[in-house]
Amino acid sequence: MRRQCGVTLLELIVAVAIGGLLTSIAVPSYQAIVERMRVTQAITDIYTLDAQLERWRTNTFNYPDTLAAASLDGGRDPWGHPYSYLKISTAYTGQVRRDRNLRPINSDYDLYSMGKDGQTQTQLQGRKARDDIVRANNGAYVGVAKDY
Repeated sequence: MRRQCGVTLLELIVAVAIGGLLTSIAVPSYQAIVERMRVTQAITDIYTLDAQLERWRTNTFNYPDTLAAASLDGGRDPWGHPYSYLKISTAYTGQVRRDRNLRPINSDYDLYSMGKDGQTQTQLQGRKARDDIVRANNGAYVGVAKDY
């Protein structure tokens, strides 16, 4: 008698189920890591732009009206949206970003990324602004708006 070697249908189903279970655990973890990397990249970009704007102010004694006026290409954030810049001395009061107590978060300029959803609000505690990466306290804080 010859013994047959092979995989039964039940063994195959168990192997596929285990593979599916491992994938369902690994994919969300991977996506969370990728999102943290994007946030870190946006924070780094904002620090870089902040340093370039400070160099501009040192040379011209004033902040530029726009990033393009300073020949600074803000580029795009990790989610594909352009970085936003607003010189506070020339802005309307309603355009300035504010904390939960409705106080402006900067006195010189606002610089931020609109985050993953690509939407924002002037008040950081607003639903659309919570995922924004912001520069606050005149550069003393750069991070996620909901953590400010």
